[in-house]
Amino acid sequence: MLRVVSCLAYEHDLSFVLVAAVICIAGSVMTMRLFDRAKRLSSANRAIWVVLSGVAGGAAIWTTHFVAMLGFRPPAEFAYEPVLTLVSFGFAVVFVAAGLHVATLSAKGWQIEAGGALLGLGISVMHFTGMNGLDVAGRIEWDWTLVAAAVVLGVVFGALATNRAGRAAGAPGKLLGAGALVLAICSMHFTAMGAAIFVPDASEGMATGVFSRELMALSVLAVMSIVTGLALYVLDARSQREMLDSFRHAALHDPLTGMPNRAYLSSRLPAMLEAGTRSGRKVAIIVLDLDRFKDVNDVHGHTAGDALLQSLTTRLKEVTLPGEFVARVGGDEFIAVKQDIAGENDVLGFAQRLVACISRPVAYRDRTLSVGVSLGISLYPTDADTADELIGVADLAMYRAKKQVGHKICFYDQSMDEGRRTRSVLAMDLCGAVGRNELLLHYQPQIDVRSGEITGFEALLRWQHPQRGLVGPSEFIPIAEETGLILPIGEWVLRTACAEAACWRKPYKLAINISSAQLTQSGLPGLVHEILLETGLAPSRLELEITEATIIDDVNGTLRVVRQLKALGVTIAMDDYGTGYSSLSTLQIFPFDRIKIDRSFVERVTTNRASAAIVKATILLADNLEIPVLAEGVETEENLGFLRDAGCAEAQGFLFGRPLPVSDIAALAGRARKTTIQPLPQRPAEGSSAATSLGVENLAKVAAAPR
Repeated sequence: MLRVVSCLAYEHDLSFVLVAAVICIAGSVMTMRLFDRAKRLSSANRAIWVVLSGVAGGAAIWTTHFVAMLGFRPPAEFAYEPVLTLVSFGFAVVFVAAGLHVATLSAKGWQIEAGGALLGLGISVMHFTGMNGLDVAGRIEWDWTLVAAAVVLGVVFGALATNRAGRAAGAPGKLLGAGALVLAICSMHFTAMGAAIFVPDASEGMATGVFSRELMALSVLAVMSIVTGLALYVLDARSQREMLDSFRHAALHDPLTGMPNRAYLSSRLPAMLEAGTRSGRKVAIIVLDLDRFKDVNDVHGHTAGDALLQSLTTRLKEVTLPGEFVARVGGDEFIAVKQDIAGENDVLGFAQRLVACISRPVAYRDRTLSVGVSLGISLYPTDADTADELIGVADLAMYRAKKQVGHKICFYDQSMDEGRRTRSVLAMDLCGAVGRNELLLHYQPQIDVRSGEITGFEALLRWQHPQRGLVGPSEFIPIAEETGLILPIGEWVLRTACAEAACWRKPYKLAINISSAQLTQSGLPGLVHEILLETGLAPSRLELEITEATIIDDVNGTLRVVRQLKALGVTIAMDDYGTGYSSLSTLQIFPFDRIKIDRSFVERVTTNRASAAIVKATILLADNLEIPVLAEGVETEENLGFLRDAGCAEAQGFLFGRPLPVSDIAALAGRARKTTIQPLPQRPAEGSSAATSLGVENLAKVAAAPR
């Protein structure tokens, strides 16, 4: 040990030693950082980083050695033999790369320390190869004990370097690893230098073609510059490539599940369809929608829903074969694609595999999560010839599958699925109908059965579609309710109808239908009050009609809203009586001011004993409850006579007049002034004049009928 200290203190220029130490520390830190990156990558991407680590570590070892040698002052002159000097650099790189490769083979196994020991051995190989390349004016004698000690120090500290970098987590592990590598290089080098005894011999001449110290210094600087520049270039290029790959992967994959997303599907599907065209084979598009997934989120929370999706993703990857893939395109919606379809049985087998893996319960903490799935299938080119159209028609088939019980796989069928497409088109057109002034109101008179006089009008909504013409409410009201458009449309109806009725000279009653969505809004009474104040319509003239179907979902909430409306002075009618779920209990609970018997019973009172009995019983029941009855759908004199004999108070139907625009009922209503709130431009239906004449004629017949 005294020999090592003496060599370092008296035979080295310490300024060069300091420079060598700085180079050693910087190179060791870089080597351990690259090693840490390499061990965290997959085997496919690890090789380039292991090679970079080998170059950085080998350069650090070689440069440290020869910078320290530049400050070495032995008693005999020496120079550097070029071939062995360069070979020593190659040994350093190879041994470091090989050692770090071995250390990355296992995350926790013995290979980590074995790789470090191989790295430490490489330090010795590089050192003694370089020393063998010295051309000395004399000879070198070796202290083999110190030689062995130098080799052991390199191996031990090399193993410690990979141990700390490979097993200790975070920045401390990398720093400890770099420190151990510095000790491996420096302890091995200076111990080995202490083992070398230079004996001058005048008879030994210097060989030709060797590197002088000055040339060696330039060579070291050149190697340092080239290696550093190469490493930085490769690192920068690799980092940019990885960053671009990361961005590309993020753009094409779902962040929660790692599955391909809609963008991936859009980029790949056209090429798959083109390949199907070339091969003459079909391509299947399967739209999958999870059943009861919302229940999982509502009951167990969104974390459970995310865990469920991740588990299903793992299963889906396991059951997909070459030529198949599944993309997540929405919260609980997926699209699967299968190529090379010979017939429906091929795609049916794929669909059944998907159903089987999704339907199995998923264990989550201390509970079990379970969902179902509905699948719609379209085939290219049978059902459509573009990617968007194929997905669209598969989506239609999926919605049909959702409505079915049991069998949840449906192939697209144009005759069965195009109705939903038509509904979707209407829904899109309906979105802007209010703003485009396409909605209008028709009014149908309500008649006192005994006197034949008009008692009021029911406002009925119509839609003047720019292409389809006049669209009836049975076609678009369900769409409005399904999409939520019924709320702004319902408000427009209330405002427009109340403003119109307020300017009638005759104080006829105005009946307006209220949807279930409007009833569930706690602000409905406030809205009605605002409209009554705004238009000046007397509350007693406004009658709001609700059906039992609108009540059944929330009886208590609906009852509260009804009572608030009645407190305003508005009357409430039960519409479509007899078609609901619990008519008798509803009559007992709700304070109705009028009952409207559904047209399905009225139109058959003279031909169907059951309908006649129901109508008579309803009129008798309402009479005992002191609630007036209005019969809808009266179209014949026979129906009117039956209702008159049964004691029905009021009637409404085509016998007295069809629903007509405002302009056609102006004479009947005695319109006194312009509407305060202008309704949308009205488009009278064809034949409206004839309908008006028919209505007036029938009203005259009713008035002349015997009482």
